[in-house]
Amino acid sequence: MTKPNGVDLPERARQALAAVSAARRDMRAEMRVEEIGTVVQTGQGVARLQGLNRAKLEEILLFEREGQGLVFDLSVGEVGAIILTGNDVGAGDEVRRTGRVLDVPVGSGLLGRVLNPLGQPLDELGPVVHEERWPVERPAPPIMHRDPVAVPLETGIKVVDALVPIGRGQRQLILGDRQTGKTAVAVDAILNQRETGVIAVYCSIGQSSSAVARLVGTLRERGALGHTVMVVAAGESGPGLQYIAPYAATSIAEYFMAQGRDVLIVYDDLTRHARSYRELSLLLRRPPGREAFPGDIFYVHSRLLERSTRLRDEHGGGSLTALPIVETEAQNMAAYIPTNIISITDGQIYLSPELFRLGVLPAVDVGKSVSRVGGKAQLPAYSHVAGALRLAHSQFTELETFARFGTRLDPETRQRLDRGYRVREVLKQAQYRPVPVVEQIAAMVAVDDGLFDDLEPAEVAKAESVAREAMARELPELARRLRDRERLTDENRAEMTRVMREALQRATIVDADDSGEEEASGEY
Repeated sequence: MTKPNGVDLPERARQALAAVSAARRDMRAEMRVEEIGTVVQTGQGVARLQGLNRAKLEEILLFEREGQGLVFDLSVGEVGAIILTGNDVGAGDEVRRTGRVLDVPVGSGLLGRVLNPLGQPLDELGPVVHEERWPVERPAPPIMHRDPVAVPLETGIKVVDALVPIGRGQRQLILGDRQTGKTAVAVDAILNQRETGVIAVYCSIGQSSSAVARLVGTLRERGALGHTVMVVAAGESGPGLQYIAPYAATSIAEYFMAQGRDVLIVYDDLTRHARSYRELSLLLRRPPGREAFPGDIFYVHSRLLERSTRLRDEHGGGSLTALPIVETEAQNMAAYIPTNIISITDGQIYLSPELFRLGVLPAVDVGKSVSRVGGKAQLPAYSHVAGALRLAHSQFTELETFARFGTRLDPETRQRLDRGYRVREVLKQAQYRPVPVVEQIAAMVAVDDGLFDDLEPAEVAKAESVAREAMARELPELARRLRDRERLTDENRAEMTRVMREALQRATIVDADDSGEEEASGEY
């Protein structure tokens, strides 16, 4: 190859000239339309924009100073946007469309990580390793893809697993006043999944960073952080991040469900989520309705919770169990947001401040709590004993009211009342101490068969511990069969009662001599 003037070129120069010529032949000019708008007004996490006439709802926007926004409201000649990142967005700044909807990283690399709703790490463990990116807003699975709830999700909390059982794929609301133990119930459920293979996703909405840090420390200390993904929109975050947080957490959970895994997701809490949505709506001048919430607040939560289900085997076979948390004020379950979410979910666990003050922990009010589908998923052995326990508990709550007024009771009623006090003691449980389901069954059989009737209520907790340990130690084969959904026969129940009675007799404190010295061969 030679130059136009006929001078020979070196070999390297000829190769470079040939590459340039080939690149020019292969180059195709492409036209790209880029729509650029202008920020008209900003304030408290929102912005009003002009010039984006083709913007679509929930589209990502890029602000001039490296901020990120989300299209939230479409009006004639104007767009309302949520500011997700960037605190220095000002009037007059340029804003560009991206044509993409908001998405979040998903994959097994997220396990054990603490993320914000955009998928960015908050735990200083380096970049997030992910397989894919999924849209934050996804349609709920069709009805024909869903399977009935038939497998229990054991929380390790006796009063819940016995009287308000939860199945995998269920939506069970946890509600109550402030400081009644709502988060503690959800955290115990996460801790109990360490050996079950269930993945947990905890979504924190509007909580303080210190409270979230304490929770992360608790999960790490107790070996539960490895199967948990934490999605955190702290209280100091803007309302936009708090609004998208539960949707992002649900997409992360749905990825595992699509792989055939069972997932538990906790929304803590949807009251703050509703307030953040109300704040955004009012700032963007949407018409207010009841309690200043916009008219679509029901749809905001229904489209979120409808994504929880159990899939048929041909569609993956996974499940997503939701535990949304809602805060009530002055025990008012009939308030706007609680009634909305009660109508969406499959039951509720109500935590009573009166029981909390009396030291009945967890403070679950069985009379106001219900599980509409969880009973079908309960182990057959548990169903065998839970019916009698529920009846004894309900009779006890009725009789306790009369007993407070000094009413004279006949011996049969007095026996029911005494049995009820012992049932209440058995249902008490310390925080972060989940109990295996077979040991729960043993405790319920013991109290139902009267093994604790001769004890003072204060002694029941220690006696129950002795009975549960005896069941686990001496009847491992029976325990395995009960876990495998075998029914509890009368012979098996009689054997359990015999083993636990003998263990209680061995553990009884016996007076050694008249000097008052005691020889304790057991725990109490």
